[in-house]
Amino acid sequence: MPMFGTAVRRVEDQHLLVGKSTFVSNVALPGVLHVGYVTSHVAHGRVLSVDVDEARRAPGIVDVVTAADIDLGPIPPINEAYPEAMVRTLLATDTVRFVGEPLVAIVGESAAAVVDAAELVIVDIEPLPAVTTVEAALDGEVLLFPAAGTNVVIEGAKGADGELPFDECEVVVEATFVNQRLAPCPIETRVAAVQWTADDRFTFHASCQGAHPVRNQLAAMYGFDRSQVRVITSDVGGSFGAKGRAYAEELLLPYLARRVGRPVRFVPPRSADMVGLGHSRAQRQHVRIGGDRDGTIRCLDAQLVGDAGAYPLVGPNLPNNTASLLPGPYRIEHVRGRFSSVVTNTTPTTAYRGAGRPEAAALVDRAVDRFAAEIGVDPVEVRRRNLIGADEFPWASPTGLSYDSGDYLMALDRALAEADVAGVRAEQAARIERGDDTLVGVGVSVFIDRTAGVAGSEYGSVELQPDGRLRVLTGSSPYGQGHYTSWAMLVADRTGLSLDRIEVVHGDTDVVPRGGITGGSRSAQKAGSAVAEATDELVVRARQLAADLLEASADDVVLDTERAVFHVAGAPSASAVEWVDVAAQVASTPDSDPLKCESDFTGDGPTFPFGAYVAVIEVDVPTGAVALRRMVTVDDAGTILNPMLALGQVHGGLAQGIAQALYEEFVYDDHGNPLTATFGDYMIPTAADFPSFESYLTETPSPHNPLGFKGIAESGTIGGPPAVQNAVVDALGHLGVRHIDMPLTPERVWRAIADARA
Repeated sequence: MPMFGTAVRRVEDQHLLVGKSTFVSNVALPGVLHVGYVTSHVAHGRVLSVDVDEARRAPGIVDVVTAADIDLGPIPPINEAYPEAMVRTLLATDTVRFVGEPLVAIVGESAAAVVDAAELVIVDIEPLPAVTTVEAALDGEVLLFPAAGTNVVIEGAKGADGELPFDECEVVVEATFVNQRLAPCPIETRVAAVQWTADDRFTFHASCQGAHPVRNQLAAMYGFDRSQVRVITSDVGGSFGAKGRAYAEELLLPYLARRVGRPVRFVPPRSADMVGLGHSRAQRQHVRIGGDRDGTIRCLDAQLVGDAGAYPLVGPNLPNNTASLLPGPYRIEHVRGRFSSVVTNTTPTTAYRGAGRPEAAALVDRAVDRFAAEIGVDPVEVRRRNLIGADEFPWASPTGLSYDSGDYLMALDRALAEADVAGVRAEQAARIERGDDTLVGVGVSVFIDRTAGVAGSEYGSVELQPDGRLRVLTGSSPYGQGHYTSWAMLVADRTGLSLDRIEVVHGDTDVVPRGGITGGSRSAQKAGSAVAEATDELVVRARQLAADLLEASADDVVLDTERAVFHVAGAPSASAVEWVDVAAQVASTPDSDPLKCESDFTGDGPTFPFGAYVAVIEVDVPTGAVALRRMVTVDDAGTILNPMLALGQVHGGLAQGIAQALYEEFVYDDHGNPLTATFGDYMIPTAADFPSFESYLTETPSPHNPLGFKGIAESGTIGGPPAVQNAVVDALGHLGVRHIDMPLTPERVWRAIADARA
């Protein structure tokens, strides 16, 4: 029975459930030492002195290293367009630029000894004025990198040149939105371990999104040939985009291990990770939207400023992604997205589930609702009037993208019907009429995503083993997505073998010859297609070998995937050849190569999944407290391989998206001190804070890969926040509330109500 499209349970979880996991912190490394860091407690300052003498004499300490001890250059920049002066060294030298920046590395026999020694380090820092907002960064009165002469990392524009024809619009609405700073908070912190071998190579154990990109980063950092670096990533306790590259504290580990002559391991506590692991979102959006009173939208202009944090990592690229995704699923003729990214004295920003696309959806969906409120038309009807039709694909967006396929109205209609929006509207009107203190609101988001937008191909191979099993190598590195199950399903459907006879191997640069990054919802489209292509080729070659055994022409031999045997067409009950027989034929042939097929799949371009989400909320007017009552989602990610895995990704993304809408925000004071650096004040919700999600899937295949796949892992973080945000504003619209920035905390909602009434 074919598995494609069925809810096959995950096969990769057994070892986790029985405690046989291999996370970096439990990799066996005889004689391993512990590494910790002394970090800056000042957001911006001049380093006057660093005294480590007493720390070096502390019990159990093997080595203490400062920037003066290191003969390595700065970290290679991610983007050559970044200003040269904004490079980052592994340890801070003359200037610190954010709270949490490492100054001193300590290597000890135990984690406790390292912590005790860190207390003995004396760092003298002369404070400098801190830049904590994008407005202050653009002002330029204080420069983080004086040699650069600016705080601007990168800037550009997408869409139309020159001024847009707003003067031809009957209605123009202008607003400023803030997409707040978030901390990704994976359950496993940014851990790593290193061990040198006798052949002048080192093995780097990583918790990351791709073994090969991290290997390449390390080789560039140390000036090594890539063959001198082995990266292993096994089980990973979450990432959400934040572990796409190794951080400074990890990059220094090979140097420390070689210096002390023993393996070293870095396992930071949560408090260090809250300010050391990259943050994300952190975008200010100034928007103008204009159109006619019948609901037709004609112009959309956005000025985006992203907060890159103290050093430019991936963060500066995110406003570019946001601008590229304008105007979302809408047929708007005149569109312009201008963007820039600036440095501030805060934790550097990086990718986080969606990486610029949630910011685009939040901007567009809020702008459409603001426009609808201004003209007095139901926001659903405004969406209907402006959504791109199913017969208009492929659709060339004003910002230069080509949407592959879609049916946005279908998704919207399905979501509205499942949520019974008409019934919610009737209840809403009745509560307002009665003067209830608890109001109800409904919010809608119709969004697109761009997946497989991360450049490059992905590797996959399939090899027949002597016992008739198949071994799959994949360049993708899973960290919760279900790749083992997915790739095994693709192979099983093509070969007839059961899942337990298919082994999937990933995450070792000495075993898998090449690979990319698991990010941007690209894996099923690229890695999955690579595995499928390699399997198809393997079947063709195996059929020829089976034909030799059957003494028949290969054209007359078929593979019966129901029984996993080859036989002559039209004679299924006659002699049959099993996969183990093919393996024996390979082994018996003198000087034969293993039966192994490879593929590197690139695809014909990015794909554009889409969805429609409806949130129903209640607001307690006296307190401002928001309760999410229902969340109905309709997602289209092209062809669905495994609906259980797909819905699992939707649910996980929704939890993070709703968390952004209602709870989470990383906050600094005016001096750059983090105010939400623990789970006691950075409000991560639990499952008890959510209703049961009502999620549905539709299928509009993409023509850009042979399987018709699109991505789905980030959809929940894209559609979830604006649906909830629109619902809260909708509940309070009759009071005069037009916008509330996320997170929609009780205090923020209460203040918006009070301001509107005033």
